[in-house]
Amino acid sequence: MLRRPLNILIVLFIAFASIFLWEKLHSFNPFRMEDTKTTHNIVLKEMSALGKIELANFTFRDVVEQELKFTYLPNPKAVLIVQGNAIGCIDLTKVRAEDVATKDDTLVVHLPDPELCHYSIDHQHSRIYDTQYAFMNEQALLNEAYSSAQEKIKQSALDMGILEQTRKNANLVLKPILENISGKKVVLKYQLRATLDRPK
Repeated sequence: MLRRPLNILIVLFIAFASIFLWEKLHSFNPFRMEDTKTTHNIVLKEMSALGKIELANFTFRDVVEQELKFTYLPNPKAVLIVQGNAIGCIDLTKVRAEDVATKDDTLVVHLPDPELCHYSIDHQHSRIYDTQYAFMNEQALLNEAYSSAQEKIKQSALDMGILEQTRKNANLVLKPILENISGKKVVLKYQLRATLDRPK
């Protein structure tokens, strides 16, 4: 009498075991991908090709009064109306492979900090308004005035937030370019420290 229930239990066990194995083997695929890994060399190459991308341009107009001091002779003076500009940029050639990461459908790019990459006098739109007692010292007087005006342009650009404006413009200009290249949503991040490349 005991053998009959035992036989039933064995049959049930074999049936459940067969169903379990069937489900496991049915879904088993030795070629199934567990995960995907994507490299973004094309993004890095495109950014390197862009190089230093200019994202902010500040234009300045200044009236410069310059004077050279002499002990015995009258002091040469000059008044100049100077126009110049300062350019904020991001150097994309500094972006390395580890600065680009993918999370789901999003591309995260860690960019180098914005730089004040250029500032200069626009001599074509600058002019000498007046000079006094210049004579033989006129060139030295004008050189000193333009040099002082150029340093003022640099400092004014930094004081007026050209680096922060460059950062903001990156989201408006650079982000759509990278999204078009990668086909993904792009998030731009920056280093924690501030840097300034000083032109020579």
